[in-house]
Amino acid sequence: MQEQHKKHIAILGSTGSIGTQALEVVAENEDFFEIEVLTAGNNASLLIEQAKTFKPNVVVIGAEDKYSEVFTALDPLGIKVYAGDNALASVVEMDSIDMVLTALVGYAGLLPTLNAIESGKNIALANKETLVVAGELVTNLAKEKGVNLYPVDSEHSAIFQCLAGEFHNPIEKIVLTASGGPFRSKDRDFLATVTKEQALKHPNWDMGAKITIDSATLMNKGLEVIEAKWLFGLTKEQIDVVVHPQSIIHSIVQFEDGSMKAQMGLPDMKLPIQYALGYPHRLPSNFPRFNFLNYPSLTFEEPNTKLFRNLALAYEAMERGGNIPCVLNAANEVVVGAFLEDKVSFLEMPDIVETCMSKISFIPSPDYDGLVQTDKETRILASELIY
Repeated sequence: MQEQHKKHIAILGSTGSIGTQALEVVAENEDFFEIEVLTAGNNASLLIEQAKTFKPNVVVIGAEDKYSEVFTALDPLGIKVYAGDNALASVVEMDSIDMVLTALVGYAGLLPTLNAIESGKNIALANKETLVVAGELVTNLAKEKGVNLYPVDSEHSAIFQCLAGEFHNPIEKIVLTASGGPFRSKDRDFLATVTKEQALKHPNWDMGAKITIDSATLMNKGLEVIEAKWLFGLTKEQIDVVVHPQSIIHSIVQFEDGSMKAQMGLPDMKLPIQYALGYPHRLPSNFPRFNFLNYPSLTFEEPNTKLFRNLALAYEAMERGGNIPCVLNAANEVVVGAFLEDKVSFLEMPDIVETCMSKISFIPSPDYDGLVQTDKETRILASELIY
């Protein structure tokens, strides 16, 4: 690979699961990447530790009451320290940033991502909610600004990799694979009594709490379906989901001649993170290699959308469009938070999401302010339905 300018990276959400793995990728590829900005919501101690290791120009701590702790630790090192949501949203505009990795969880990723695109930064997107909530706004702005969105989710990275050299060939359909989560073979009676501890034990992937619960309910796959629509310009009929418990085939593209391409590998988020950060180059890695002999059987089955209703609700939200995917996302964030606090049951979560989708006023073409209002109203309604 020929010599190139080091990419200066801003990692939004550096203390979370994706953020910490991204920093491992950077540490293993110091010739290619340099950390310019790190941000965290509340984990000041880990942010300080990361900043001392990677020496970014700027850090942002979302929790303003942690500012003095972070400032005291990092100011002597010449690292600029800011705090609060406004700082998070504006730091992405720095001229010295080449790429922004949005690794924030949930709706919080939307405004910083929009600001980064507005400032002409390429985006490595690990925050699927940004496209779920505001797919039309985000993709239109990216086109207007000539900004690339590089997917970090393993499934969307797989589709992106399968399309390399095929961008002139129309997609007939894509198949997103799902592990099925920890409750794939369970019945309704079992699901009625599951605990958060059970739901947090994902069989294949090591993820944060919110995404792990979403995986258990199949909402994560539903959000990925909506994200795929916007990333790859697809219709509902062009996006299939199949349960693949081994998580070796990360997703598939089928072309108009019937040929299918699949991207395969062991379940390890560092690979799609590295692919997005390094694109268009494949950087060498020491990641474990897949061996077919260790997986003599790869299996596939249809998702049970009657039992795991969130996937069906996501398809419905995508079909209705407008602000309904925003409603879906906001209601889901509230119910997942409540489930993690033992305030709702596993089976109550989709009921509350569905009720919010039916009660919040429909906006066919929402602008940013309309989405902010929809998010706010949905969170209030969902909270009332819980308590």
